[in-house]
Formats: sequence, C-alpha cells, structure tokens
Amino acid sequence: MKKRARFYVNLGILLLLTGVIAYPKVKPLFLSGQSAGQDFQPRQRPSLRVSGVIISPTSVREQVRSTGTLLPDEEVDLSFETSGKVVSIHFREGTRVKAGELLAKMNDRHLQAQLQKLEAQRRLVVEREFRQRSLLERDAISQEAYDQAVTELETLDADIELLKARIAETEVRAPFDGVVGLRYLSEGNYATPNTRLAKLIKTSPLKIEFSVPERYAGEIYPGFPILFSVDGNLNPMDAEVYAVDPMVDENTRTFRVRALYPNTGLELNPGRFASINLLLSESSDAISIPSEALIPEMEGDSVFVYRSGLAHPVYVRTGIRTEDRIQIVDGLAFGDTLLTTGVLQLRQGLPVELDNL
Repeated sequence: MKKRARFYVNLGILLLLTGVIAYPKVKPLFLSGQSAGQDFQPRQRPSLRVSGVIISPTSVREQVRSTGTLLPDEEVDLSFETSGKVVSIHFREGTRVKAGELLAKMNDRHLQAQLQKLEAQRRLVVEREFRQRSLLERDAISQEAYDQAVTELETLDADIELLKARIAETEVRAPFDGVVGLRYLSEGNYATPNTRLAKLIKTSPLKIEFSVPERYAGEIYPGFPILFSVDGNLNPMDAEVYAVDPMVDENTRTFRVRALYPNTGLELNPGRFASINLLLSESSDAISIPSEALIPEMEGDSVFVYRSGLAHPVYVRTGIRTEDRIQIVDGLAFGDTLLTTGVLQLRQGLPVELDNL
C-alpha cells in the first residue's frame, strides 16, 4: 500500500510540472473570449474629447489700468501781506476773475496820506534839481552841490516806491486767471497774513495725477498719450503726460505720473476720480492664446497641441498678458491646433478627438 501511495504522489507531481511548463503556450480561451485561431490584440486607450483652436494672427495690446485724481493747473489760498481792517471785497464766490484783478482791499488811508506828502516834496526837489543843473551849466555852482540835489531826488523816489509797495500789500489781486471759491472774510474783519480770504483755482487745463507700477518706469515719458474717464461720463477723453516722478515710492513700488487735459469747455472739476488707461504696446500680427490653455510648470510654461490625433506638449515663452489672453512669442506657429479644454487631463501621446473643428 505504501508503494502504491508513493506512486500516485509522484505521478501527481509529474502532471503538475508538465501543466506548468505547457501553460504559457496554451491560449486562455476563457479569458480572451476569442477562438484559439485568432490573434490576440492589445486593448487601445480611450480617446478624450476636447476643444481646440487653429493658431492665426491676432491683435495684442499691452494696457495698464490705474486710478487717479483731477487736480487744478494752479491753486492758491488768497490772503493779505499785511495786517489791517478789510474795507472792501470785489468778487463774488464761484466766479471767474482775470489775472491782476482787484479782489479785496484793506484800509490804507494813512499810507495814502504819506504818499501825498512825499509826492509834494518830490515836486519841490525836482524844481531844485533843475535849477542846480542850470547853474552847473554856467559854472555858477560846484559839481558837489549838484550831486547833492540829485541824491536827494533819488532818495525821495525810493521812499515813494517803498510806500507804494506797502500800499500794494493792502490789496489782494488775482495772480492768474481762475475761479474764486468760497470766501472766509467779510468787510470789516481784521485780517492778518495768516487769515485766508478765499481759494483761487485755475481749471483750464486740468492735471491728472496717477501711479504706475515700477516695471513700466522706462516706458512712460513726457508726451505719452493716455485715455481716462470719470464717473457719469464713460466716454474716454484724451490727455498727455507732461511729467514723471523720477523716484519710486518704496511702500507701493509705484511712481507718480501727471498728465494735462485742456478742459477748454470747463466740463470737469478738480478733485474728481478718474479711471486711467495706458496703451503701452500693440501688435497686429501676434500669436495669442486663451489663458486657460497655458499650463505653468517648474520647467516653464507649456501648452498641448493636436498632431495626428494625439496630444503633444510644447514648451512656450510668453509675452504680453491681458485679462483673458496671453501672447506667445516662441514655441507655437500659425496653423498649429491648440487644445483649449481638458488640459489637466492631457498627457503625452494621449488620443484626442476635437469636437469643434
């Protein structure tokens, strides 16, 4: 019995080894579902349906948007240069005045009296100088005597000019054409040089002050055109840069720019908020793609293009960026088919189907 059992065990081991050796050569019909005479075909990867666009020339603009404030061309607080009682005010609030126009007057009667006295003395000195000159021509007096008469006349003229300057200090005149604002004094008030009478502003032209990021410092210069709009008037208006601050603000990393707007119709008032738009560059024959088609990577930016039914990654170099598009300066060519959807699922060599081309 022991020999028979050993025989059956050895036979089973032999059959098992024979089956293991022959198994790779036998078609597993129960797994493939095909007949033994058919060739085995590997299963193909399913294709991904995506959208694409054909690269063509487009227009690209590099724009910078900012906000600013309208400022008067000139602005000054009107005040007297001396102290005294205000006797007359010659302007109405909110009206336009001309340069040199008298706006207010302070009591100057004591100065006017002194001026009359000096002018009367001058008439006598002028006659004396004339007589001394006539005598000098006949050698009736010395040159020294005549020089004294001339010096007296010149001294008197200087005193008169000084007095006229003091009288001018009792007047407030418009230093330039502009609009007078609200006044803060009335006739009869006592005023000093620190007392503000009113504000005078020049509203034509207007200044527009705004800030621009420091990376555009070399691209904006005097004469650079800008477009701006204000609340209540969305139509863009043209202005021109006339000054650029040479220093960058360390806190905001921006630099200030000022532009001029003619405002000949006085349609805009100083102090208003302005939306600024600067067109830095423009290209009409550029390659631009939707922002969502670009894939940022550690090695650089890339996109996927369609070639012979497969997706292929391409590294690109970018240029101008707008709100929804990016310029491609290297890596793509006109006629390439760019894949714009499903970019996060795309892989090298993945079969794709275009559903919009």
